[in-house]
Amino acid sequence: QVQVVESGGGLVQPGGSLRLSCAASGSIFDINRMGWYRQAPGKERELVASITRGGGTNYADSVKGRFTISRDYATNTVYLQMNTLKPEDTAVYYCNAEIRRYRVDGYHEHWGQGTLVTVSS
Repeated sequence: QVQVVESGGGLVQPGGSLRLSCAASGSIFDINRMGWYRQAPGKERELVASITRGGGTNYADSVKGRFTISRDYATNTVYLQMNTLKPEDTAVYYCNAEIRRYRVDGYHEHWGQGTLVTVSS
């Protein structure tokens, strides 16, 4: 049993900031990649940012220079600091984590339920 839960979404004006959090819990041996995806109404889910176990990061071109992804290994938590938010950032943001339950197991992707971010004046 593995649970992934996001928090931190809300309503913010253009130019504002939010920090999203995602905590994984349950039967976890280790976590490889963690990432944030988002889905706007009527659009496909897209990768926003990801971070590997070694700390390597990648970002969508649309958020480079504005968003920062980080992780806390002790608490199995990944964060997304979002600055200079734009209306086009409005979406449901989902957390994804590649998790092994045991050493001999393989990695499997787990998704959170999402947290809504609304950027509007």
